[in-house]
Amino acid sequence: MAEYKLNTPLTDEDIEQLKAGDVVFLSGTIYSARDAAHKKLVELLDAGKELPFELEGSAIYYVGPSPAPPGRPIGSAGPTTSYRMDTYAPRLHSLGMKASIGKGKRSDEVKAAMKEYKGVYFGATGGAGALLSNSIVESTVIAFEELGPEAVRKMKVKDFPLLVINDCHGGELYVKPRLDTVG
Repeated sequence: MAEYKLNTPLTDEDIEQLKAGDVVFLSGTIYSARDAAHKKLVELLDAGKELPFELEGSAIYYVGPSPAPPGRPIGSAGPTTSYRMDTYAPRLHSLGMKASIGKGKRSDEVKAAMKEYKGVYFGATGGAGALLSNSIVESTVIAFEELGPEAVRKMKVKDFPLLVINDCHGGELYVKPRLDTVG
């Protein structure tokens, strides 16, 4: 397990060095999008229109943040369950997206796309949205404002703490729960 400080936009070289279980502190610009926003992004692509942000080298955080309290750029910003974006993720990887950030497992199709297009899936700590929001230093809605918290946001992050769950080599971090500890 290694530790990296990376900046967006991410490159093939950035992604290729990562292995499942590595810790990454990500800085730069990331974008928020959940399932409703992903659907709209794909509709734009299907219509031959431009997306509201550059996919090449991008990282998309699956988050619907709470309203920003006074003096803060964003409210609590914990990850959303990622499988809801699995229908859309392979296409976005094929167009240059390098990373997705969320919680939970990914489909075989998403894992195959990460291998083919050199992508990575980062896990963010579920239940720690208030803590994670401390690494978000700027946040601006850039598309689909009508979606409220699920609008696409451009966010500037500084040392955003992440864990590599799926790497581009087929590695996967998964901890099977122990049934003898439940109850």
